[in-house]
Amino acid sequence: MAKFNRTNTEIAHVYRGTFIHSTQQTAVQILEDALLGVDTEGKIAFIGKGTEQDRLSQTFEFNLSEITQLAQHEFFMPGLVDTHIHASQYSYAGTALDMPLLQWLNTYTFPVESRFKDLEFANRVYTKVVKRTLRNGTTTACYFATIHTDASLLLGQIANDFGQRALVGKVCMDRNNSVKHYKETNQESQEETCRFISELLNKKYPLVKPVVTPRFAPSCTGALLGQLGAIAKNNNLHIQSHISENVEEVKLVKELFPESESYTDVYHKYNLLTDKTVMAHGCHLSDEELDLFRQTGASLSHCPNSNISLCSGVLNVRKVLKHKVRLGLGTDVAGGYSASILDAMRRALESSKVLTIQDPEHDTLTFEEVFRLATLGGSQALSLDDQTGNFEVGKDFDALRVNVAAPGGPIDLIQSEEPKILLEKFLNLGDDRNIVQVFVAGRKVVPFTDATAE
Repeated sequence: MAKFNRTNTEIAHVYRGTFIHSTQQTAVQILEDALLGVDTEGKIAFIGKGTEQDRLSQTFEFNLSEITQLAQHEFFMPGLVDTHIHASQYSYAGTALDMPLLQWLNTYTFPVESRFKDLEFANRVYTKVVKRTLRNGTTTACYFATIHTDASLLLGQIANDFGQRALVGKVCMDRNNSVKHYKETNQESQEETCRFISELLNKKYPLVKPVVTPRFAPSCTGALLGQLGAIAKNNNLHIQSHISENVEEVKLVKELFPESESYTDVYHKYNLLTDKTVMAHGCHLSDEELDLFRQTGASLSHCPNSNISLCSGVLNVRKVLKHKVRLGLGTDVAGGYSASILDAMRRALESSKVLTIQDPEHDTLTFEEVFRLATLGGSQALSLDDQTGNFEVGKDFDALRVNVAAPGGPIDLIQSEEPKILLEKFLNLGDDRNIVQVFVAGRKVVPFTDATAE
C-alpha cells in the first residue's frame, strides 16, 4: 500500500523501478517495481507499488507519461554520507602515508593547510574536492577546512553552488609547537569562529551549515575548548573533532590534560559531547568512554582507510554498535587516500575481517550492515536523519541512480541477477562510472550542468 505525505503538493518527478535503502529495523530493504514521487521542494511525496500508478497519478495529479522508468540493471539507493573529510588535504590525497599521525600532521598536513590563506589556492582545491565527492556519490559531507575564515566560507559557498549537503567547519587550534606559524591565539580563534558562524548562517544556504571544529584536544587549550563548547551550545550547532586515533595521541592527551579521567572526559568536561557531536576514529576508546558517548548522544565516524594507512588502529565496530553509539563512515582524506565512501565501505568490511582473523569469535560485519552505515547510519551520526538517509516520505530525495551494467564500467554481468546481488556487486566492484545520476534534495547535481562543469 502506498505511503504518502499530503495530496496538495505539486509533483516534480516520478520514478519507477527498484529502490534499495535501510531502515532502523532492516539493514537492506529492497522495494522492487516501486513508484516514488518527488515534490517541487525536493521532498519524497509518496512511495508505492508500480501497479498503483493509475491511482497515484490521480491523487497527485501527474501524467503517466512523466514517469521515469529505470532499466533492468538499475536501482536507486540513498546518497552516501561522508561523516569526516578534510577538504583542505585533498591536494595531496594518495601520497604522504609513510608516517604515524602526529609526525604526519607536522610534516605534511600543517604546512599544506597553512597555504589556504591564499584564496585562489583554496578555490582550486575546494572546487576539486566537492566535485569529486559528488561524482563519487557523496550527497552529504562533514568537512574540516582550515583556520582561515574566508577560505572556510569559500568552501561553504562552493558546496552550495554545486548542490551538496554539507557541514563546514573552520578549524580551531591555539596550540601548535611544531609548526608555529599555523595556529591562532585563543582570542583570534574565538572571534573568527563567531565570524565564520555568523557569516555562513547569514548566507542562508539551504543545505550548508556551520559546525564548531576544535581540531583535536592536543591542538587546543582547555580555555579554547570551553569557549567552543559554549559557542556550540548558545547557537545549537553541530560539533566535530577527533578522538583516540592512535596510541601516541592518547598518551599526549593524558599529559596535556592530567586532571581528566580519559580522552573522552576532556571533551565532556568542556561541553563538547552532545547529541550533535561527531568524533572521528575512536580506535582506542574504552567501554567506559563508549558508555559516555551513548549517554551524551555523541556519535563516531569510522575512518578505516585512514586508520590502516597511518597505522593508527582498527576500530571494533561491533563493540561500538553493542554500546548503542551512533556510527557513520568517513573517508578522512588525506589520511585516507580515497575520497569515496564506496572505498570506506570496503575498508570497513576488511577491518572487521582482520578482527575476525585475530579472534575467530568476532562477529564480522556484513555488507548489508556497512551499507546502512554509509547511508542511514551516516545521517544519524550527523543528526540529519530527519532530512536524509533513506527513502521515507517527507525526507529530501538524496539519491544515487546506479547502473550496475554501465557501458565501460568495472562490472561484468554474466547473467541476470536479483537486486541484492546487484547491490553487493556495486558496493564491492563499482565506482563513479556506475553512478548515472546524483540527486540532492530532488535536484540533479551529477552529471554536472554546463554552468558547473569545468
